[in-house]
Amino acid sequence: MTRISAIVDHQPATGRIASKWQQRIEAELPETVQTPVLRWLLGEEASAAEPTSEDQRRILDQSMDYRYRILRERYYGMAQERAYKNLMNRLGGIFLLRNKVQTWIALSRDRARTVTDVLQEVLQEMLQNDKHMQQQIAWISTCTKDARLRNALILASLEEYCLRPIRNQPLLTYRFVNYLRRSERGGMTNVPTAEFIRLVSDEIAPDDGEGNAISLLDNQALADFQEEQETLAQQELRGSIVQQLEFYLIDKVDPMAAQWLKLYLQGQTQEAIAEVLAVPIKQVYRLREKVTYHAVKVFGVKQQPELVAEWLGR
Repeated sequence: MTRISAIVDHQPATGRIASKWQQRIEAELPETVQTPVLRWLLGEEASAAEPTSEDQRRILDQSMDYRYRILRERYYGMAQERAYKNLMNRLGGIFLLRNKVQTWIALSRDRARTVTDVLQEVLQEMLQNDKHMQQQIAWISTCTKDARLRNALILASLEEYCLRPIRNQPLLTYRFVNYLRRSERGGMTNVPTAEFIRLVSDEIAPDDGEGNAISLLDNQALADFQEEQETLAQQELRGSIVQQLEFYLIDKVDPMAAQWLKLYLQGQTQEAIAEVLAVPIKQVYRLREKVTYHAVKVFGVKQQPELVAEWLGR
């Protein structure tokens, strides 16, 4: 019996889900990291009662998939500096949080600070004082002694925790508001009273040991949030790939081919595209063939081939 199989056999609470994830991890990760990653995914509370309904199992599986994709996409196998930068970029891109931080910086004494500076301070507080993160760090230290993998698991756990939906906002937003209140009490800032009240007008999520009051176990809310995040990530990926493909077509094929692609992805028919471009319909069909060939056979070989083929109906 392999070590990873032994873990599954001793996790009766996870049942079929654990077996499924065992197979996936064995297929996708090197043997040296399979056991710690599976233990991390199953969690310290894996001995809890097995989900009884199909919906509960689906939500649990989605939650594990969400955490696993965070790990694989931004932290696993990355150098520590690169992984940390990925975390800062991901969390710093939260629109609501960025606006709050920028407003606070503009009104405070220390206007030289950046969003990244403030975000680093908030995350450092969470790592040092937040009860949930302290438990996660302790659990991860029992999963692996490999410093690089341990760092990746901690950063993945921190991102997932920061993005948990609390009253339709990421948890990190509330943590920043709490940080803002403490900074104001300590005299670190000099924000006008009216602006300060507006900035902290959100209901504050409990800190540290009061984690249960934050509805951390609201699985349906978490599943909905994860689905929303996945949709946003797909939209960002699509936008990036489309832009790269347009540049490729302009440079390697024909500027009009890039125009055809843009109109096609807007849902325009070939006849409508011909009218917009003021060219014969036969030329539009030739453009379509050129774009399809280059997109799928050349560009798409290196850049998300399935996604490109899906756009072009292949």
